[in-house]
Amino acid sequence: MVEPPLKSDAWMQLATPADKSRIARLALAWQSALADARPRFAGEIRKEGALLNPRAALPRPAPTPGSYNCRLIKLGKGTAKAAAFERFKPFFCYVQVEEDLLTIVKQTGSQRPAGRLWEDDQPERLIFLGSLALGDEQQPLAYGDDPKRDMAGVLERIAPFKWRLVIPWPQSTSKLDVFELTPVAEQPQ
Repeated sequence: MVEPPLKSDAWMQLATPADKSRIARLALAWQSALADARPRFAGEIRKEGALLNPRAALPRPAPTPGSYNCRLIKLGKGTAKAAAFERFKPFFCYVQVEEDLLTIVKQTGSQRPAGRLWEDDQPERLIFLGSLALGDEQQPLAYGDDPKRDMAGVLERIAPFKWRLVIPWPQSTSKLDVFELTPVAEQPQ
């Protein structure tokens, strides 16, 4: 009898070896980033609740299509001079259906991640594979076109109507980038 394909087969065929490694080391990224940040920012981490709790993932991770308020927290020191905890102003992002996959796009700012969400064998998460649009570029490069812009991570639902996109070992100044997504109450027409 032939075994059915694993859900992870689809994203694993596309992901670069470096991004497969980043996703496989997600627990280590959480551990290391929180260890860097807790000495000075324990109160800030506590205030964020489930968002910065590595074990907060809930079943049914797929977000509904539409507009979201999003914000970014960078955790852990990716470089010696980097801050161990950085919180950024909220921005808008959008979840849409493209072919048979969900996509996430940051709509504003000088760095705009965009990518697709893939089913995984761990049912409480989706895998994000995307890239970064910079400056006034209209579209991000396709995933895999420029390894310096590639992004890989995990999308999880952490509360009713709240998700997080976790990027372990990003190519930036942190060890973990955590994007919070909450739906916009009044969806644009």
